[in-house]
Amino acid sequence: MSSQFSSYSTKEIQHKIKKQQTFVIVKIAVVLLMLILAILATLEDGISALTFLPLFFLPMLFVMINELKKLKKELAART
Repeated sequence: MSSQFSSYSTKEIQHKIKKQQTFVIVKIAVVLLMLILAILATLEDGISALTFLPLFFLPMLFVMINELKKLKKELAART
């Protein structure tokens, strides 16, 4: 079974890996910031919708990390 990235050239995969790594780092920073703000808001105002907001963004982070792993696996299979 072919990978979803098998139609990309090696340079395209390398470029996508660099972009994806940047996006993952930014997403981690955003989720951590949201988590800190949610904890502070919970301590100050009690439980609210802001308390659970970081939990909704965690699955997106896991999907991005999984896609990055697939890209690296495809690149390793080519070299």
